[in-house]
Amino acid sequence: MSLQEQFGTDVLLAGWGHSRFGKLSDDTLETLIVQVATEAIANSGVDAGEIDEIYLGQFNSGLVPLAFASSLALQTDPALAYVPATRVENACASGSAAFQQGVKSLLAGTARTVLVIGAEKMTDASSERVGSALLGADYDLAGQPSTSGFAGLFAVVAEAYADRYGDVGDVLGSIAAKNHRNGVDNPFAQLRKDLGEDFCRTVSEKNPIVAGPLRRTDCSPVSDGAAAIVLTAGAPRRSGAATDPVRLTGFGQANDFLPAARRDPTAFAATRISFERALRMAGVGLDELDFAEVHDCFTIAELIMYEAMGLTPPGEGRRAVEEGWVYRGGRLPVNISGGLKAKGHPVGATGVSQHVVSAMQLTGTAGDMQLDAPRRALVQNMGGVGVANYVSVLEAV
Repeated sequence: MSLQEQFGTDVLLAGWGHSRFGKLSDDTLETLIVQVATEAIANSGVDAGEIDEIYLGQFNSGLVPLAFASSLALQTDPALAYVPATRVENACASGSAAFQQGVKSLLAGTARTVLVIGAEKMTDASSERVGSALLGADYDLAGQPSTSGFAGLFAVVAEAYADRYGDVGDVLGSIAAKNHRNGVDNPFAQLRKDLGEDFCRTVSEKNPIVAGPLRRTDCSPVSDGAAAIVLTAGAPRRSGAATDPVRLTGFGQANDFLPAARRDPTAFAATRISFERALRMAGVGLDELDFAEVHDCFTIAELIMYEAMGLTPPGEGRRAVEEGWVYRGGRLPVNISGGLKAKGHPVGATGVSQHVVSAMQLTGTAGDMQLDAPRRALVQNMGGVGVANYVSVLEAV
């Protein structure tokens, strides 16, 4: 049973916008929000005055002084005056949390058209402030000094995985190299250089250890950026729309316990459940998907995602890399956009960005990133170490 069959509402991504990701010194949080919202509205063919609600995904946690950003989207167009606007935060999954809130407004019938924005301005903060802000999403280290930040937390995951299933240093290097190679074709990406497997697998002066077994190339960068989507409830393509819409056929969310002691560091149990819920709602299996965008904040996270989604059994994720399944032309290409690893990871923007680049693929508008006529996509976004988990299934109309 698909989303439309279950709820009686057809949820469509009608238009979208996306900024470049990276160190955007000439942009503010406000200019980024206005840029992508303007693009999304224009590309949807919807008039700004038809938007019933706005959801902004933003983590912040002290990254910028303004802690009340929900109404910044109203700067986009005078017709947005007095539209309800809500900031949504769920750590690195804030963008997908905002997306699902918009979807639920459509399903509840309280809105027919929703503007969803994800945005983050990170590079104006010092490295110490960034580290402290991100650790605010961890139960055990929030407010504590740390030299390694979230890299240290995922290093624990990588070490536990290696202890249980064997060394994965070369596999992680291959994942990094794959995503850097893919990022070359993404005009939005922060890191657009094919570094090659040898460089990504080798510790060097230019690729030092950051924490535990994780090298610099195993870690996503600090980024600024934004993305936006106009969601509509079953409306046909508007005459002024830039592309056909994309349909949401299923979604899932699952949260795990915050204390690390209550989670198996290699299982990502709630992540697995979020995959299962989304695929069940969509009524499809992995073999019916054409590609996936997953949350590779660190390469060990992408490796475990292969297992959590059911592509391989636990401990066998390396097969998806070694046998070429997750590369362009493979069984299930993963992170054709470059993922967080190369595209960048402006925290609140990430989940919305993943939906945008997937929608571009499904409408044949992905440029140099374009796959050969994909019909169905999987999007997965995560907050914390497998704590807040969101999955969407999208299909071409």
